Amino acid sequence: MPRQARESSGTGIYHVMMRGINHQNIFEDQEDYYQFLKTLDMMALSYEPDGTPSGRNYILYAYCLMTNHIHLLIREREDTIGMAIKRIASSYVYYYNHKYSRDGHLFRERFKSEPVNDIAYFVTLLRYIHQNPVL
Repeated sequence: MPRQARESSGTGIYHVMMRGINHQNIFEDQEDYYQFLKTLDMMALSYEPDGTPSGRNYILYAYCLMTNHIHLLIREREDTIGMAIKRIASSYVYYYNHKYSRDGHLFRERFKSEPVNDIAYFVTLLRYIHQNPVL
C-alpha cells in the first residue's frame, strides 16, 4: 500500500516531528545537541556554485530537542519541507553514526509534519514546542 502524500501548507510553515527508531535516544550527550543545532544552522543557508551564500533554504521559528525526539516549527523557502528535513536528518545521522561507530537508521519512519495555515495554530504550536520539555 503506498504511503499518503504529505499535506501541503498554504503558508509554507510546518510542525515537524522526528523520533528515534525504537524510541532510542538520538542525543547521547551535550555535544550531540550542539551538533544538531549546528546542522540546523548550516543547512538553512543556500550557496552559489562559487561558495558565496545566496539565501535561506528554510526559516526556523522554534525547536525542541528531547533525548529521543525533535519538534521543529519551520517554513520552507528555497527547499521543500521534504528536502530540508532530508538534508538535516542525513547530515546529523552521518555525524551520529560516525561518532558512535554504528550504521543504519537513527530516525523512525519518515518524519511527521502538520501544515500550519493560520496564526492561531502557529501561536499554539510555539507554546507547545517551548513547553514540551516541561509537559
